[in-house]
Amino acid sequence: MSYKKISAEEAARLLKDNDVIGFSGFTAAGCPKAVTIELAKIAEEAHAAGKSFKVGYYTGASTGDSIDGALSRAHAIKFRSPYQSNGDMRKELNNRDAHYFDLHLSELQQYLRYGFLQKPDWAILEACDITDDGKIYLTSAVGIAPTVAHLADRIIIELNKYHPKELAGIHDIYEPADPPVRREIPVYKPSDRIGLPYIQVDPAKIVGIVETDLPNEVGAFSPSDEVTNQIGRNVAEFLSREMKAGRIPASFLPVQSGVGNVANAVLGAMGANKDIPPFEIYTEVIQDSVVTLMKEGNVKFASGCSLTLSTPALEAIYNNLSEFRGKLLLRSQEISNSPEIARRLGLISINTALEADIFGNINSTHVLGTKMMNGIGGSGDFCRNAYLSIFTAPSTAKDGKISAIVPMVSHLDHSEHSVKILITEHGIADLRGKSPIQRTEAIINNCVDPQYKGLLKDYLNLGQKGHTPQNMAAALAFHDTFNKKGDMRLTDWSVYK
Repeated sequence: MSYKKISAEEAARLLKDNDVIGFSGFTAAGCPKAVTIELAKIAEEAHAAGKSFKVGYYTGASTGDSIDGALSRAHAIKFRSPYQSNGDMRKELNNRDAHYFDLHLSELQQYLRYGFLQKPDWAILEACDITDDGKIYLTSAVGIAPTVAHLADRIIIELNKYHPKELAGIHDIYEPADPPVRREIPVYKPSDRIGLPYIQVDPAKIVGIVETDLPNEVGAFSPSDEVTNQIGRNVAEFLSREMKAGRIPASFLPVQSGVGNVANAVLGAMGANKDIPPFEIYTEVIQDSVVTLMKEGNVKFASGCSLTLSTPALEAIYNNLSEFRGKLLLRSQEISNSPEIARRLGLISINTALEADIFGNINSTHVLGTKMMNGIGGSGDFCRNAYLSIFTAPSTAKDGKISAIVPMVSHLDHSEHSVKILITEHGIADLRGKSPIQRTEAIINNCVDPQYKGLLKDYLNLGQKGHTPQNMAAALAFHDTFNKKGDMRLTDWSVYK
């Protein structure tokens, strides 16, 4: 190999204060892990000497602790986009020590190419192989890697031998043309290949190779419990009924599912439901439950942006690549999350809400309206364009002190116009073809925890006359009560009468 081999520290010292970086990876899969640890040390040295050192950066989605955690603890972040899930990063953002702009994941790559956002000076990419003529074979995720590799002036490669070179061929790298010459993205079924298995760059841009042998930093999701399992069963039962009613084809439709323990429980319940035939997946994140369903014969094919798998599940794939090669495909996020493709394929979109209101609006991002949790991710890419848009949530949090269903969401990410079905452990609210007052009846009667049903019905009686009966003085009373008393159940409507 003709490229210069350098240490992680040498690579990090090439970066300067105010540089902008684009990283490979999507979630903690496929992210660089060595250079940023050294970069955090350099930032701490600079700060100790009274000097400024901060970088801006773009990622596919969340990252491992070696990026978001290390750079947050070093206070080395000037700005960050588009999605994160690290506790230390969350503190930086909510303290406003780093600027953060949330973004639909499908939009970032094209926004960079359009010049709407600052161009990356550097791309730092994790690869399982690289050729002398500039072919970069990624590892367990794609994210925004193709776009930042093409836009960046200089590239650092973390060549990670933990990921086998035999991964070559599992990726489908395709960048659409930009307007006014953009054409349709020619994906007509989840298994369609439309690009190359590698990123092609000018070899002269690659300034160094850092050799590593580091596993992904994917943490374990919370295990399923009776609440999440019941949500899963409710989703599966709803889809079964839709098939029997002829509203979902007997052959079923491709599924997009969010990330986390609720998503895993939903997919598991779908696999266990005898009425649901083996199906395909077209999504962002391929989780452990997908691999399990493949082994059981319940998932035929999965197209995604990353293999966000526990170490045992990822190694099971790596040890049986010949078995899985024809069943998995990894794409960049502007393709995996493309609204055009979601609409064309007729996706059944299933995402988790942080908070919903009685009219069907969804908050995916902000706790009590102010504190950023993670970000909007890809939920907006899918929900408005899906064949069926389903949002799920446990009905309460904090031992019942917080209701996930409130009079008015404290932050709006998805409006009532994009939300077709709301499901909690208590039941299913089908919002299709319903007026605002009819939606409130469906949600309160079917989805709200019994502790809050009376409170929400009383709120409606306070509503001002109109098409949507809100009471502007009382609309955020649940949140105000929690901030003052620590328990939404203590809301007193009498002060608003």
